[in-house]
Amino acid sequence: MDFVNHPMGAAEETVRTPTGAGPEPVNIREFEAYAKATLPKNAFDYYASGANDMITLRENRAAFERLRMRPRILRDVSHVDTRTTVLGDPVAFPICVAPTAMQRMASPEGELATARACARQQTLMTLSSWSTTSVEDVAAAAPIPKWFQLYVYKDRELTAELARRAERAGYKALAITVDTPVLGRREADVRNRFKLPAHLTMANFAGAGGSHAEGTKDGGKDSGLAAYVASLIDRTLQWKDVQWLRSICNLPIVVKGVMTPEDALVAMQCGVDAIWVSNHGARQLDTVASTIELLPDIVKAVNGRCEVYLDGGVCRGTDAFKALALGARAVFIGRPVLWGLAHSGEDGVYQVLELLKKEFEMAMQLTGCTKLSDIQRSMVTHVVSYQSKI
Repeated sequence: MDFVNHPMGAAEETVRTPTGAGPEPVNIREFEAYAKATLPKNAFDYYASGANDMITLRENRAAFERLRMRPRILRDVSHVDTRTTVLGDPVAFPICVAPTAMQRMASPEGELATARACARQQTLMTLSSWSTTSVEDVAAAAPIPKWFQLYVYKDRELTAELARRAERAGYKALAITVDTPVLGRREADVRNRFKLPAHLTMANFAGAGGSHAEGTKDGGKDSGLAAYVASLIDRTLQWKDVQWLRSICNLPIVVKGVMTPEDALVAMQCGVDAIWVSNHGARQLDTVASTIELLPDIVKAVNGRCEVYLDGGVCRGTDAFKALALGARAVFIGRPVLWGLAHSGEDGVYQVLELLKKEFEMAMQLTGCTKLSDIQRSMVTHVVSYQSKI
């Protein structure tokens, strides 16, 4: 297979991007296998690993697999409409792109490629604070709805200016990550002494320079990113700061990292615009429940007062169907996008989204649904409901 090389810095291996040969992956697992075989170990491990024993990482997938679908038959499914809106913005199907950091480790164009692929698929992209492309350059790359994921730094003026930059650039919402007062212990990153390759920067902080732009601190025996978070991210962030965030810009606020009905109710009291059920890709607190298990109680607590989204473990169209049946407005994917980038850049991300879209459409057809409102709670049940009857 032919590859194009680009520099990874003195201590890094070379990222290899395919230029043609080889069979096309037919599912997300095959995209991941390709990424594992071709990305530098530091980069793949950073993208792929979860916290500690990675119990929650496995549960994010296993919980979807424990859910069974209950199809309805003999309905005309010759035409299926997957269109919906997310905070009022139209998308072609309810599978959107979650924020993932440092995408240029996977492909030379990184976040630009992701934005262009999302535009081709007419879906929404969320840009990470820790992007290796600036918020302005990603905004200019493709005319699609985009959200900006925001970490709150100890330097509140730096944080405020970043939010204002996103607003000026045309982003449609701030997705505030609230589950990272400290970075979860990701043992692969500790083992690899992970840090952002020297030729890349945290592009949104280029003007600040130093550790902000480098995305690393001297971690000693820990990862450089963990030391970065410990030194720069604000551990004092509280619910009252949602109002502060509203005061610094006019964008809708999405709270990303809600895992209990109790916090969902507090979020409602704070007037947030949407709730994002997430366990941070199982990268923070190990042994928390999978997001699909958490979703129904949170949806019940919200009771229709705002939109609810989910990420974590989504790698089949049937996963998206199950999440919508349990009350999610849309799902967001993270790692599958990175695996697509590693495979073939923009085209790889497009292919990943296309696979999931087609699987989702097929799930609708095979359950007798022609529009999203046809997807009902009764169409998904837990495996134990069958086992108890045997």
